Amino acid sequence: MAMAAKPIRGMKCMNAEVFLDTNIVVYSFDSGDRFRHERAKSRLNELYSRHACVAVSVQVLQEFFNVMMRKGASPAILREAVECYMWRDVVENTCTLLRVAIAVQQTFQLSFYDANIVAAAQMSGAKELWTEDLNTGQDYGGVVAVNPLV
Repeated sequence: MAMAAKPIRGMKCMNAEVFLDTNIVVYSFDSGDRFRHERAKSRLNELYSRHACVAVSVQVLQEFFNVMMRKGASPAILREAVECYMWRDVVENTCTLLRVAIAVQQTFQLSFYDANIVAAAQMSGAKELWTEDLNTGQDYGGVVAVNPLV
């Protein structure tokens, strides 16, 4: 397992520029798909090098840890990666997030977990949601889905 560029500690901000979905974080660590791995690492390095405000959610970090554990990654390395992301903006699981996610699910007819990601991106203030799972270019209530791997 190759490590992605570590997020720079202490980069919390009021409004994120980009919200990362789980698949982008996973690809940045998992070299099993070489193209996606290199592309995710490159795009994240671009963000970090210009000190962009990047957000994730507790859900993203939980899913990342779970997926990478199933792929055989070291728990110690994963714990370090999660800790690095916790120094950035992290949208917590709250009742407000749940309410927003339900509204997003009903409005856009998404799966509940995708709606939860969109809701977290909205709550982070991000204008872009980097993901492979949603329609690239679609505006989800002020957050535009972008596939950074293409």
